[in-house]
Amino acid sequence: MATRSAFSTAQSAPDYIGPFITITALFFIFGFITTLNMALVPHLRSIFNLGYAWAMLADSAFFLAYFIFSAPSSKLIEIIGYKQTMVVSLFIQVVGALLFVPAAKLVNFPMFLSAVFIVGAGVTGLQTAANPYVVILGPEHSAPARLTLAQAFNSIGAALAPLLAGAYILTDPAKLASPASIASTVKAPYMLIAAGLLLLGIAVAFMRLPPGAQAQALDPGKEGDLTPTRSIWRYRHTVLGALGIFLYVGVEVGLASIAVNYFKNQGMSSARTASFLVSLYWFGALIGRLLGSWMLTRISSGRLLGTFGIAAAMFLSASTLTSGEIAIWTLVLCGFFNSIMFPNIFALGVAGLGPMTSKGSGLMMTACLGGAVIPFLLGALADQIGIQHAFVLPLLCYLFIAYYGLWGSKPAQTGLA
Repeated sequence: MATRSAFSTAQSAPDYIGPFITITALFFIFGFITTLNMALVPHLRSIFNLGYAWAMLADSAFFLAYFIFSAPSSKLIEIIGYKQTMVVSLFIQVVGALLFVPAAKLVNFPMFLSAVFIVGAGVTGLQTAANPYVVILGPEHSAPARLTLAQAFNSIGAALAPLLAGAYILTDPAKLASPASIASTVKAPYMLIAAGLLLLGIAVAFMRLPPGAQAQALDPGKEGDLTPTRSIWRYRHTVLGALGIFLYVGVEVGLASIAVNYFKNQGMSSARTASFLVSLYWFGALIGRLLGSWMLTRISSGRLLGTFGIAAAMFLSASTLTSGEIAIWTLVLCGFFNSIMFPNIFALGVAGLGPMTSKGSGLMMTACLGGAVIPFLLGALADQIGIQHAFVLPLLCYLFIAYYGLWGSKPAQTGLA
């Protein structure tokens, strides 16, 4: 009788390997798209002769979409489900990618920002659905490792995007006749991206993915977890986690966006070589996430997050205080220590939320607004005091992330309504 019961349970347990593979493909997509957007910063500086702060508006437009669309994306998940939200989000990205063609033809800065914003809106919906979906595809205790592994595919896309940008977009302005000819280099890449996103959206629409409610049934939450009628702002680990996401996204995006110019200032001969080094920055994140998914089976996610935050602060300090190759490579190595930050902050922040996981995810994705605010502030500081001295801002971000991992991620009520 016991054997029959065990067999029945095994047969009724959903197989999440296929859905997990599908979702990791989506992680690749939004890693690629997000990083390619960062590569536009030096490109827009060349086209429109901008300062760092104004060029960083490309990042601001992209991550402003997180602030505006994260809560609606969370609500959309509740209405139409995780899978349908992913499909809609992919089609929104298609529209944004196609808008780069008239933006380049007209050499119009506001239209470039509009295209970036629409792509960002699509990525927001995709992230808001995909991250909690990975968390609930299995038991809560293994969620950080599972999400870190999925984020490794995000890093593969992020590592490839600068190579594409260096080969086809970030051409030497001196070799081109006009701003229009510089701007035109984005047309073909973004048309191909739009076609790929359209095909992927159609493919996901016809795939069989279990709805989030079924996945949550495996881990319905524990006594004392949040209920849908309580405010998520009452819980300290979620609120501080959102702040951690704000700072992490800001520092990762800010460093990657300014890196091409920083590496050239430190002696790199061309934008293409500097783009290759940015690719290594993202490749370090890939290696860190693959190793991190293994380390998280032996080390608590909070302790690992705190250790990586301290290490990143040390390497960034070294880059600030040195020059030449040492300054370059210590910044590149920050990518490795960035690796496990997002998935661990996210998983720690939504831990124990149970049926409010989608709301916690919406708050976390809203906090990606840091990618709009921190890079702009970093660019403004770089315009005033130079890039190296401006690194004090991301240094403070890393120190808070270390604090969150070691102490701030422990669940406690905030007292807020």
